[in-house]
Amino acid sequence: MGLELIKPGTHIDFLKYRKIAYLVSAAIILAGFISLAVKGGPRYGVDFAGGLTIQLKFDKPLEVADLRKAVEPVGLSGMVVQRFGQDTDGEYLVRAAEQDMSQEGIREAVVTALQKGLPNAGFTVQRLEMVGPKVGADLRSKAIEAVFYAVLLIAIYISGRFEQRWMAAGIMAAGLTGGVYLLNLLHVPTGYLILAAMLITLLLCWYMRLKFALGAVVADLHDVFLIIGIFSLLDKEFDLTTVAALLTILGYSLNDTIIVFDRIRETMHGADKKEPLADIINRSINQTLTRTILTAGTTLVVTLCLYLFGGAVIHDFALALLIGIVAGTYSSIFIASPILLDLGSGFVRKEAAQAAATEPAA
Repeated sequence: MGLELIKPGTHIDFLKYRKIAYLVSAAIILAGFISLAVKGGPRYGVDFAGGLTIQLKFDKPLEVADLRKAVEPVGLSGMVVQRFGQDTDGEYLVRAAEQDMSQEGIREAVVTALQKGLPNAGFTVQRLEMVGPKVGADLRSKAIEAVFYAVLLIAIYISGRFEQRWMAAGIMAAGLTGGVYLLNLLHVPTGYLILAAMLITLLLCWYMRLKFALGAVVADLHDVFLIIGIFSLLDKEFDLTTVAALLTILGYSLNDTIIVFDRIRETMHGADKKEPLADIINRSINQTLTRTILTAGTTLVVTLCLYLFGGAVIHDFALALLIGIVAGTYSSIFIASPILLDLGSGFVRKEAAQAAATEPAA
């Protein structure tokens, strides 16, 4: 017998709170977008912006001003020094724009400067990364494309699995892929290109009545925008590890959504044709609630340990996962499922409605 945290027969009216959930999500995402607009975009890490990053570990904490003064003789243009991790960790990041020196030359110059400026401070250079602006721009473009194609493949998969409409999903995918290719030839900026493609994806899902795909795509985009917005509000960097976290969360959120969608589909097939769609969705969410809590809870505990004890290098990656796990669980219940009711109620049970209309009167 499986573990049941939620008693059988429990009926929580989740859909009752869906409008509040919409408002909360919209408020957080809007705040994040305003933050991005005020800051002129995300704060890119060296992976995307180009330049260099040096991570230093000292035996004991010191003042940021003292470290900056010690490194200044190296002559790094656009240098920024900041504490990394907890105050007691003794870890610091030195960032600068692209330099003419080689990576090894910069390492030697920094070590020499620190030995001279801070002779009594024991330290180690934990990492030194250099990325050119062209490479950074290419990485940024590829990262955005990766997120878009992940969302597109999710739409195709959901459409085929839940609605058996592989042809419609294939037409949508072919049209979008061709459109992206043509716009790339016109040198449309990648950010605007992918944003437009995602909007077209949503419109096509709605127009072609791919209702389950619409719910899954909206939920996944909700999670991505939520993480980006919160990272901007917290002034966190966006780098390749953040993108890796976003793609991981897309998969996690999709898995959670599929479990609920599976139960909704099974319940619809066995339900009375006159039963309201809202009751079917609510009953399905309640029936999968134990599984949702167990999956989210165990994953959250592991990720929290990673965040607290994994070290400063993967701190932001773990933070993105933490936000994403909470957002993914929340969106599968309060975003993806309600979408079926609010945007799909007119056609989710279209066949049933047609059958009822053709039945002879008693």
